[in-house]
Amino acid sequence: MTVLLFVLGLVLLALGAELLVRGASRLALAFGMSPLVVGLTVVAFGTGSPELAVSVQSGIAGQAGLAIGNVVGSNICNVLLVLGLSALVVPLAASPQVIRQELPVMIGVSLLLWGLAFDGRLGRWEGALLVALLVVYTVFLIRQSRRARAAVRREYTQALDAPVPRAWERKPAVQLLFVAAGIGLLVLGARWLVAAAVAFATALGVSKLVIGLTVVAVGTSLPEVATSLVAAVRGERDIAVGNVIGSNIFNILGVLGLAALAAPSGLSVAPGVLGFGMLVMLAAAVACLPAAFTGHVIARWEGGLFLLAYGGYIAYLVLQVRHHPALGPYALAMLGFVLPLVGVALAVTALREWRRRR
Repeated sequence: MTVLLFVLGLVLLALGAELLVRGASRLALAFGMSPLVVGLTVVAFGTGSPELAVSVQSGIAGQAGLAIGNVVGSNICNVLLVLGLSALVVPLAASPQVIRQELPVMIGVSLLLWGLAFDGRLGRWEGALLVALLVVYTVFLIRQSRRARAAVRREYTQALDAPVPRAWERKPAVQLLFVAAGIGLLVLGARWLVAAAVAFATALGVSKLVIGLTVVAVGTSLPEVATSLVAAVRGERDIAVGNVIGSNIFNILGVLGLAALAAPSGLSVAPGVLGFGMLVMLAAAVACLPAAFTGHVIARWEGGLFLLAYGGYIAYLVLQVRHHPALGPYALAMLGFVLPLVGVALAVTALREWRRRR
């Protein structure tokens, strides 16, 4: 029954996110929002809504490890797994605005979260600060979007709405119904998923933090996986990269902010997630910068590096949970050789591209 509950929770999360994204995206486009802003806000927030539902439910239930681990693990999964898989399918193009503005914002909010959590707790006032920053960022994007060209907006509309919706699907009332149904399915799916994850953790002796960092994080990232892979296959500009970056920003500012506000006494941050999980999340965010600078494209080989890094991250978690004697040498090899080598490779590639442009 626990396995069935877990699978049904994932299915409802994916279905709910699909309905929410479909309805909210068409409503947003009807109000004249620009293509990139829709990708960074409506689509990203919609695909990030499973993380919101799971983390807020976990915060209310007093499962702080699951609430924080879900967000941190999901952000790592979004960059290393989702972008890695998508880049392997088709090299991902990133617009200059994403590189100049959105990537630094993602890195900045990741640093901010690490700083706020440094004392071991995310209090309610810190949650309020994160939510307020999300509101400011969203308003800024909407105002910025008014300068978008109509031709680019039409291009995104075709990408988002393909195939062309039928007449009854264009009605705002239908889209509102999609949004309401999506939210309802997300809340129900989140409850089932949290209940199953806690049961797994209790039965297997695995900490709730690790369950949140791995299984739940990957499960709630399925909407991002689907959206980015479809965008990559279709060759649509900005959607795959913008969806991931926007979702990561939303996860930190919106999901953790609301979860901290909803929790009776804020969220406690385990030393493991502060000293390892958040640092990996920050490193993954920084790794996007040199990768995107290489011709404004995340190439296949860079996607492969992201996937290898995610495999190394999962292997570390497994060794840590099992208290395996190889954990020490493995961590030393990763920190002293593998990660610096990947960083040097990305930095050298970015430097060559910068020199070529000059």
